Amino acid sequence: MSVLVNKDSKIIVQGFTGSEGTFHAGQMIEYGTNVVGGVTPGKGGQEHLGKPVFNTVQEAVDKVGADTTIIFVPPAFAADAIMEATDAGIKVIITITEGIPVADMIKANAYVKASNARLIGPNCPGVITPGEAKVGIMPGFVFKKGNVGIVSKSGTLTYEAADQVVREGLGITTAIGIGGDPIIGTTTKEAVELLMNDPETDCIVMIGEIGGQLEADAAKWVKADGNRKPVVGFIAGETAPAGRTMGHAGAIVGGSDDTAQAKKAIMKDCGIHVVDSPAEIGIKVAEVLGVNA
Repeated sequence: MSVLVNKDSKIIVQGFTGSEGTFHAGQMIEYGTNVVGGVTPGKGGQEHLGKPVFNTVQEAVDKVGADTTIIFVPPAFAADAIMEATDAGIKVIITITEGIPVADMIKANAYVKASNARLIGPNCPGVITPGEAKVGIMPGFVFKKGNVGIVSKSGTLTYEAADQVVREGLGITTAIGIGGDPIIGTTTKEAVELLMNDPETDCIVMIGEIGGQLEADAAKWVKADGNRKPVVGFIAGETAPAGRTMGHAGAIVGGSDDTAQAKKAIMKDCGIHVVDSPAEIGIKVAEVLGVNA
């Protein structure tokens, strides 16, 4: 059992022959991910990185049975790429592209939600199920297989948390980078819910940041769901000034509930094990799982 991607996922790369797509697809293939081809309009029939190139996502679905896509398409065209993948029947759409116009994302997100596809991102590091599939830009060597799931708005903190968990002698079931844009496909709550229902995941690390209600919504769901598994939480941006966007487009304190302090208070109230520094994540995970480091 795994969440979102596994060794049987048939993955294509949209924007396959561009510089970003080429580099990261190469890394994914080297990791052992089942990349079955890629899409670059006008280059169909060619071969790239030893894989077939198709003109459309539909062609990739028809010819190689693709069910998962990773998108490295420039921002102006990325929303169309998401909707094309949805139309073709792709089940998991992972969008790495940063800077997609908000109006475009509102349209694309609604389009995906009306289908049975799942969108991860945009502006995210992707998803990794260690030892099976790396569908994203994360450094694969950091992740080892285990029983801890990770949900994170931050790419670098995803890797940091994974590294700490591994240093404690544990490992990761699946790490999901949900992205830091204002409009994203899969929320913190939805990603936590996937891991909560995964029989191989015994503990969840939830990494959030200032701005929005995603972490509060997730925390309230965890409590309402009966705190079935321990959740370790961290909120980045404690020292950020109000009203200023910090790093991610969605990381902005708009009201009193958007601050790190307010989010941490809600999380603690919901039974989540909140740490004040990312350096404490691994130790806290080991502690709640009763592992002697």
